[in-house]
Amino acid sequence: MAMTIHCDIVSAEQQIFSGIVEMVVATGVLGDLGVVYGHAPLLTALVPGPVRVVKPGGEEDVFYVSGGFLEVQPGVVSILADTALRASDMDEAAAEQARNEALVSIENQASEFDYGRASARLAEAAAQLRTLQKIRQKAGR
Repeated sequence: MAMTIHCDIVSAEQQIFSGIVEMVVATGVLGDLGVVYGHAPLLTALVPGPVRVVKPGGEEDVFYVSGGFLEVQPGVVSILADTALRASDMDEAAAEQARNEALVSIENQASEFDYGRASARLAEAAAQLRTLQKIRQKAGR
């Protein structure tokens, strides 16, 4: 039997996931981070992107988080995010449209242009598309 830990993924609105897992993989500010049983205590900021949860038996769930924090304590991994969605609940067409709109607004800068806001929308849409690609890769194994 594999060593397991408890994982909670919580958004500002609701708890998205709570259960026993073998591994959690998320994108921190310094890169991808994998957490398994016995990991040292840690607190790190997350960037928008996918979070993979590997359950006992090898089944994987993929989630999208818009950023937030990952905390590791003995036997527990907690992900606290502003927005967290099951990747299967995401709309790829809407994410692609948001990415295209952000690109157009960056290219056609007006006097009232807010580069920071457009850049953030572009990064979030790109992260959502990366999450959906992870699901496709998982399905195409």
